[in-house]
This record gives sequence, C-alpha cells and structure tokens, in this order.
Amino acid sequence: MSPHKHRLADYLRPKTLTMLLLGFSSGLPFFLVGNTFGYWLRDEHTSLTAIGFLSWVGMTYSWKFLWAPLIDRVDLPLFKRLGHRRGWMMFSQIVVGLALAAMGGAGTKAGLGRLTAFAFVVAFASSTQDIVVDAWRIESAEDEEEQGLLASAWQFSYRLALLATDSLILIVAAAVGWRMSYGIYGACMAVGMLATWFAKEPERANAVLDAKKREAPLWTPRGFFDAVVGPFIAFFRAHGWLALVMLAAISLYRVPDFVMGPMANPYYHDLGLSKQTVGAVRGSIGLIATFAGIAAGGFCSLKLGHMRALVIGGILHSVAVAAYATLAFASASIPLFALVMVGDNFAISFAGVALIAYMSSLTNLGYTATQYALLSSTYAWLGKILKGFSGAAVESLSASHGLIHAYGIFFIVCGLTGVPAVLLFAALGYWHKRKQPAPAAA
Repeated sequence: MSPHKHRLADYLRPKTLTMLLLGFSSGLPFFLVGNTFGYWLRDEHTSLTAIGFLSWVGMTYSWKFLWAPLIDRVDLPLFKRLGHRRGWMMFSQIVVGLALAAMGGAGTKAGLGRLTAFAFVVAFASSTQDIVVDAWRIESAEDEEEQGLLASAWQFSYRLALLATDSLILIVAAAVGWRMSYGIYGACMAVGMLATWFAKEPERANAVLDAKKREAPLWTPRGFFDAVVGPFIAFFRAHGWLALVMLAAISLYRVPDFVMGPMANPYYHDLGLSKQTVGAVRGSIGLIATFAGIAAGGFCSLKLGHMRALVIGGILHSVAVAAYATLAFASASIPLFALVMVGDNFAISFAGVALIAYMSSLTNLGYTATQYALLSSTYAWLGKILKGFSGAAVESLSASHGLIHAYGIFFIVCGLTGVPAVLLFAALGYWHKRKQPAPAAA
C-alpha cells in the first residue's frame, strides 16, 4: 500500500468494511439526541431556551472517560462469547436501538421529562459504543498507515450517518412523522450489530489487556489504580507539560460546531426553509462536500502533518460557521443556503479527520479505550457545556435585534470561538518543530 494514497481495494478489505459499518452505527444516535432532536422539539413549539438546555443530554459523551476504565478491564458476562470489545459493542448497540424506539413511542405528548430520559439512555449507551468502537479501530490497525485507513473509513461512514440523521430523516419525518422516524432509525442500529457479529477481536491488544488483568485484577488496589489512573499517568509522562496545552487545544477545537449545533435546525425552521428542502440540500451536494472534506483532511494530515492539517481545518471550520450569518443578513435563498451548507460540510469533515488522526496517534496500547475516551471527551466537554446556553443567547439578542438578526450575530460569535484553538495548534506545531533534532551535516 502506498504511504500517501489509499486505493479503492483497500476500502473493500473485511476489516475496513467492518469499520465502515461500525462508523455508521456510532454516528447514527448522535444527532438524534442533539441537533435533530432540537428540530423535532421546535416543530412541537418548544422554546429555544428549553431546546438549548435539553441539548445537555449530549454531555454524556463528554464524561465517557469516567467509565472507560471499566470497559477496558471488565468482560460482560452475557456477551463473553463475543469477546471483550465485541461484547461491549453488541450490548451498547442493542440498548441504543431500544431507547431510540422508546423515544418514538413516547413522543412529546408523554411529557418532555420522559422523552428526555429516553434520550439520556440513548446518549449514555451511544457514548459507551463510541468508547469500544474507537478502541477497536485503534487496536485493530497493524501500522500507522492502516490506522489512517481505518480512521478515514470511520469518519466517512460516521459523517454518512450524521447526514442520514440530519437530512434524510427530515424527509422521512415530513412523510410519516417524527415518532415513526425515530422507531425506524432505532431499527437501523441492526447495521452495527451485524458488523459486530462478523468483526474480529484485536488479538494483540487483547493479549496486553489479559496480561494486565492477570497481573493486577481490577478489584485489587493495584489493578484499580492501573485501570483508572494508569492511562493518565502514561499520557502525561509521554508528553510532559505540553500535555496540558494539547488538551486545551483539543477542547477548544470543535467549540464553534458544538455551540451552534442546537440552533442550526431551529434557524432553518424560523427562516421558513422546509424540512424537504433542508434534507434535499444536505443529502445531495452536502453529501458530496462531506466526502471531499474527508478526502482533503486525510490527504493533508498525511502530506502536511497533524499540526498543519489541524490549523487549516480550524480556520476553515470557523469561517464556515460564521458564514451561516449570511442567511440572516441577506435573503435566505436556496442557492445561498446550499453554498453555506457545502462550506460547512466540507470544513467540518476536514477538521474531523485531522482531529481523529491526531488523537489516535496519542494513545498507548493497553490503555487505548480510556486514553482515547479522555481525548474525545476533552474535545467535547467545553462545547457541550456552552451549547446549553445557545437558545437563551439567541432569545436574549432577539429582544433588541429581532429573531433572525439575532441568529446572525450568534453564528458570527460562534465562528470566532474557533480562533484560540487555531493559535494553540500553531504554537504546538512550532514547539514540536523545535524539538526535532537538526539534520546531520553532510
């Protein structure tokens, strides 16, 4: 395999095909308890402030590092025959599917409390699935090149699932209603279950984990310390004081996307764009832009290195989020909406691949699930806290600027929140370059 280019045949390997299906399963629940959930609530005349606060259901994804050590060390008794990683994957996928169906069964008429409770179960089980799928992806790779292949396959299918739950579902909901749509998407978790059934356990990583279990079982003080604290000690020992800068940069990188997320679909609703229009644009040229962004992000990560790709992705992402304001201050025409959507899908896909490749490179075998859960939680926690106030911010601005212009100001501010991460990754790139030994004289 060429070190800089993946061929179509590489994506048809059994391991890569499995990764494609698992990536789709990971991405499927994310918007169903996030942005799309907000669209459903807005359709039912829920206030923006309530929608913003209810988006905190997604905070579960930010705390998954707390139970990742358990998943790293404990087998599920009922699913033990599937193996360590596959057992956890299957269990979490079943729970996600059932909880999504329960959301559809309850609907908003049962009360926001019950619907939110089911959404929380979806988010908890989904974040658990993410822990295991991320660990499987990293541990199954034979080398750095295959790691890049699996990361791009995961991002490709994950983004495909996001489009299905952020665009296609709008067309489905317009035809059969939101409740039936959630039931249908709950059944779609069978895609992940099928992939888990045929997946192979990462034997090399499991051997390391089994050795740790034998040497220091989780229920002993030494085993508990190694499972819970060991991953963090290993991470900070490897990177020193720069680990704090790295975590800060990661935590700020996706803030624009997270903060604007709960308001995106209510924005389209209040602009008067129909669900069919939004779904059609997202599912056509939006899909093409997503694939282009994934390809460009992977190419730049390999050619330019992680730091340069992250800086480019951060700039593109910030500009793309701020560009949503043009729909508020200019006419919200379909061509302009399509242009904004293309820019956003390309930028977020580019930035997503760059960030995943970078975080994957920072993990240690034996602590994969916990360390990657820490990193992926870090990139999400700040944005997920701030996004809860997004609806209140728009409604507060609307008192003096009108609702649509308030949205415009909000999206510009969201775009600006990406600047600190760009500066930190640029600084990290400079420091890493200085640490590299100078080439020997001829």
